[in-house]
Amino acid sequence: MVRIIAGARKGRVLAAPTGGTTRPTADRVRQALFDVLAHAPWGGAPLLEGAHVLDAFAGTGALGLEAMSRGAEHAVFFETDRPALAALRANIHACGWDEQCQTYPRDVTNPPAARVTPASLLFLDPPYHKGLPTRALAALKAKGWIAPNAVAVIETGRDEPLPFTDEAEGAPPCPHTLLAERQHGAARLSIWRLAWDKA
Repeated sequence: MVRIIAGARKGRVLAAPTGGTTRPTADRVRQALFDVLAHAPWGGAPLLEGAHVLDAFAGTGALGLEAMSRGAEHAVFFETDRPALAALRANIHACGWDEQCQTYPRDVTNPPAARVTPASLLFLDPPYHKGLPTRALAALKAKGWIAPNAVAVIETGRDEPLPFTDEAEGAPPCPHTLLAERQHGAARLSIWRLAWDKA
């Protein structure tokens, strides 16, 4: 069972498709992640309250909806799997955020041009071991989805190289700053300050 942990929709159970296609971020991992976002010197209320959020590889939308519950103003979700997309849209509706959230049934590595305010906070939880985070972020930046100095939270496999490091496949030569890194079981979370505009 996946539920929103804190904020305006605390305790809301989120629908999830059956089967193994979607891998929702575990509640304990989301709790640990949002504890970091809430209490880090670079995070806190300025990061979450009023934020424009982008949840790539969204699945049930648990990460983006958690951010909305904690004060984000708007969220965009990318998801291509039909059962996951149906669950995501049901979760948005159940939370009462139809006007504040948009879903795109598109491959986030080939997004359309952005027609909303660029995201200041991004979540990427792609399938592991496919080199997707750097490709997705580069594509989103090229199409105007990412605000200057945005923060990106990336979940990868514990044994994968960190994104944006020399050994990461497809890593662009960008001066992004690693703000925090945590390991939870088979997952590794890395949090970055994106800085293409400083390159």
